[in-house]
Amino acid sequence: MNEHTVKAFTEQLETLANLVAQMGGVTETQLANAIEAIAKRDGKLAEAAVASDERVDRLQQAIEDQALKLLALRQPMAVDLRNTLAAIKIANELERIGDLAKNIGKRAMVLNREPPIKLAQSLGRMGRQTLRQLKGVLDAYSDRDAGAAKEVWRSDEEIDELYNSLFRELLTYMMEDPRTIGLCTHLLFVAKNIERAGDHATNIAETVHYMVTGNYLNVDRPKADMTATTQLTAGPNNT
Repeated sequence: MNEHTVKAFTEQLETLANLVAQMGGVTETQLANAIEAIAKRDGKLAEAAVASDERVDRLQQAIEDQALKLLALRQPMAVDLRNTLAAIKIANELERIGDLAKNIGKRAMVLNREPPIKLAQSLGRMGRQTLRQLKGVLDAYSDRDAGAAKEVWRSDEEIDELYNSLFRELLTYMMEDPRTIGLCTHLLFVAKNIERAGDHATNIAETVHYMVTGNYLNVDRPKADMTATTQLTAGPNNT
């Protein structure tokens, strides 16, 4: 390729990376708003989280369009090909996180009309851990840092442990006072959405690691979600 073509190709790759970074920033803010809407019982933040989803979707479309143009016109190879394909995969994961944040925002609107429950603060802690994970992996992408991506990948277990603890607490609430079942069910869905957002951040970490190194993380992902095997034990007032 001549100098002009190389420069144009480099600029197109930079544009693609900038779009991913922009989408990451919007998604991070959307998730933060959704989580704080729960923790602070803030209806405006909940509405902002829901409204941001459209912008996230538009950015995903822009990334896909740019990546497909690169693939069709430039036929990138090696690391350039990995960067292009990674952008598409990361955009898909971010779009899923955006959907989860929108769902959390919608449930926050319902929860904020109900009496407060202290476990909403536990959700806030879990949510902030997920946010740290998302920020960490977006920084790893921007810095092309495979080591940082792997650290995020390893931290997924912490979110699972928080989810397990919250899951058991919510079950206890519902068993001890059936009047809380509706409220706690909403909180269970919120907790699961936060846990799934962490999973998507971990998927991004795997993609970033491959993008930078060309190697897959060929070990089992750390997972500690035990809710599928949690046994229900009746309390003293339940037979």
